[in-house]
This record gives sequence, C-alpha cells and structure tokens, in this order.
Amino acid sequence: MPKPVFRSLRKSPSAKQAARSVGKKRVLGAKGKQMIVYKLDANSASFDEDFLYVFGKNVAKARRDNRRIAGAAGAARKR
Repeated sequence: MPKPVFRSLRKSPSAKQAARSVGKKRVLGAKGKQMIVYKLDANSASFDEDFLYVFGKNVAKARRDNRRIAGAAGAARKR
C-alpha cells in the first residue's frame, strides 16, 4: 500500500509573504454587487511582490469571468 504524502498547496514562500502584507476587503459596488478590493502599501519594502500577487489575482478573476461569459466547457459557474 502506498504511503500518503501530505504537503502544503501554497506555491512559494514569496506568495505567502505577499498574501500577509496585502489587505483584502469586501465592499458593495454601485449596483449592489459585492466586490473584493485589495489594498497595497506603496511604501512597503516588498511592494513589487505585493503588486505581482494582486495582479495575478485580478488576472485570474478576469479569466474566470471571460470563460463564464464565453460559455466554455468546464468553466466555473457563478455562485
């Protein structure tokens, strides 16, 4: 019987650090739709890593939305 292996699913330590230094807040948009707003500190020592982390999150969301709009097979449905 194979031995089960347990490990973290985080991608890298830098992503872990960026996640801690980036603030996240849920707000209501103009039409009452809930949105997530990421806050960055411009004077942070790790601003470049933080900016890359937030940019990656925004790109992933845009890709999910585009797949949903296009009706691609296997795309996640909106909850």
